[in-house]
Amino acid sequence: MVSEDIGLVEIVKQIIPVDEKWIKKARERTAQLLMPARALGRLHDISERLCGIQETLKPSIERKAFMVMAGDHGVVKEGVSAFPQEVTGEMIKTFLNNGAGINVLAGQVNADVFVVDMGVVSDIDPATLNGRDRFFIKKVAKGTANLSRGPAMTREEAGKSILTGFQLAAGLFNKGVQILGTGDMGIGNTTPSAAIGTVLTGSLIEEMVGRGTGVDDKGLFRKQEAIRKGIEINQPNRKDGLDVLSKLGGFEIGGIAGCILAGAYHKRPVVIDGFISTAGALVAHALCPAVVDYLFAGHCSEEPGHRLMLKHLKLEPILDLGMRLGEGTGGALAMCIIEGAVRIFTDMLTFEEAGVTGKE
Repeated sequence: MVSEDIGLVEIVKQIIPVDEKWIKKARERTAQLLMPARALGRLHDISERLCGIQETLKPSIERKAFMVMAGDHGVVKEGVSAFPQEVTGEMIKTFLNNGAGINVLAGQVNADVFVVDMGVVSDIDPATLNGRDRFFIKKVAKGTANLSRGPAMTREEAGKSILTGFQLAAGLFNKGVQILGTGDMGIGNTTPSAAIGTVLTGSLIEEMVGRGTGVDDKGLFRKQEAIRKGIEINQPNRKDGLDVLSKLGGFEIGGIAGCILAGAYHKRPVVIDGFISTAGALVAHALCPAVVDYLFAGHCSEEPGHRLMLKHLKLEPILDLGMRLGEGTGGALAMCIIEGAVRIFTDMLTFEEAGVTGKE
């Protein structure tokens, strides 16, 4: 069990890279499987990485879960989204009623879906909801401040959001969850994600910023200008992930970063979803570069900057389907692939077991 008083410095100090020894052992087993050398391509890389993360030649991801982090954003006042802010709270109810995309796709891999109010403007009474046992109210504040006019949150709030995500994910790992997917919900959250991506990858704003929920050309320009102003006014320090999160981020992005740190701390794989989840991964990586050893990129989003984020993290997406929904949907589909990789590694016969003559 992790102490509730543990701080970020202590968490980071205890995260170590994956032991390459286990990956080497896994490759040796792969070489014995009944097929031409590495005939299933990247499936072998996936299963071998899982062996390294779990430090075993019998990897298992039977217990799966998704943590959907929700938060609202003050920057929506700049006209950066095609949808009103009320949708965030309404979508939380849909998640808990099992009616959203993530519910459908998580159900396909038998994964539980948990939802966290990290900082939604509306107050949601859990007593009125189905699935309230899967809902955590951990509101840091009722939405962030407008990042284009000043810091999105205080440094203390940024730290709290990360530690909240860490403790929630740690709780799932302690209950037996073997692989965790990250998801998000928050109207306007592609704007802070793009701001974080611009700073931490060193990219141009025009390269990083996309249309999110589908804004028109004027909306795209407003997003770019809001981010430009935010970076100029706040002067975030790209060498300090907490500073970047506090000045440009969102509470749900901090929560996702915390989930990623928890995965690395507990030596559990974490499947990140799209643009917003990868912004959280960038923050976690800035705090502790070793976390990438424990990450799988579920897919590459339609958002133009997502590919730049993944390149910065040196992660290759498992899927590339032109998706841009968020919620964890790309990660859920990728878990089907990850599960297939595990089953090939653990269930397929070797040449010797099958009594087949191997390569001379």
